[in-house]
Amino acid sequence: MTKLTDTFNIYNGVKIPQVAFGTWQIPASKARQAVKDAIETGYRHIDTALVYGNETEVGQGIKDSGVKREDLFVTSKLPAETKTYDGALQDFETTMKNLDLDYLDLYLVHAPWPWGEIGANYDQGNIDVWRAMEEIYKSGRVKAIGVSNFNVHDLENVMKTATVKPMVDQIQYYIGFTEPKITEFAKKNDILVEAYSPLATGGLIHNQDVLKIAEKYNVSVPQLAIKFVIQNDVLPLPKAVHKEHIVANTKLDFVISDDDMKTLNAMSDTAPSHFHNPTQG
Repeated sequence: MTKLTDTFNIYNGVKIPQVAFGTWQIPASKARQAVKDAIETGYRHIDTALVYGNETEVGQGIKDSGVKREDLFVTSKLPAETKTYDGALQDFETTMKNLDLDYLDLYLVHAPWPWGEIGANYDQGNIDVWRAMEEIYKSGRVKAIGVSNFNVHDLENVMKTATVKPMVDQIQYYIGFTEPKITEFAKKNDILVEAYSPLATGGLIHNQDVLKIAEKYNVSVPQLAIKFVIQNDVLPLPKAVHKEHIVANTKLDFVISDDDMKTLNAMSDTAPSHFHNPTQG
């Protein structure tokens, strides 16, 4: 039975809550309340990024919650456009100032290429950035470091020169789009996979094949989709603004049978019209 306080283990021994509250596309004006509501609901893992433009409000929501800092797990991300050592160190300081926290639990490189150049080769830039990430990690101001949107090539490129290999890879992952090449490579190398857009940003909610299985368990499609990710040993980051959706996404006290997991894992893309990073597959 999944609880929001259940954890996965990062290979360096850090425990990370199995479900995160994602804040992508939550405007700054709503982020403070959404984060406060999420923590009051029971979430202990909050995910943001400098590029989201809501770090300050996320930090305020964390403080508003009244929950001790050590009882929370906070993630942020280095902008995808930053591909220099010095730029990475500078952006990290900006994030820490925005959040107004003494430390981060997890810091990720947001993508292997700038968002305006998806698929472009930034191998050397990623090596330079990873050197900065290692320095930040060794300073003790971050408990774990990782990447996001990195495919197998991108991971191998960084790992060639790394003294600390990535601990997490946060990728697009949902029923019918589980990126097996990246996922299998990551798991073989003890890299935890996190799933952003586990509901395909709402794109799979009306999928009739998924709905049929959800009805068997008397749960909603979003609840089934989140639980599916967890049962594949991947960490989901559902996002919601309205409190009723925030609460509903936490109702995960059921187990999907092995047969139904096989069916779900064999499904073709359940949200084919949803945006896909073309470098992933």
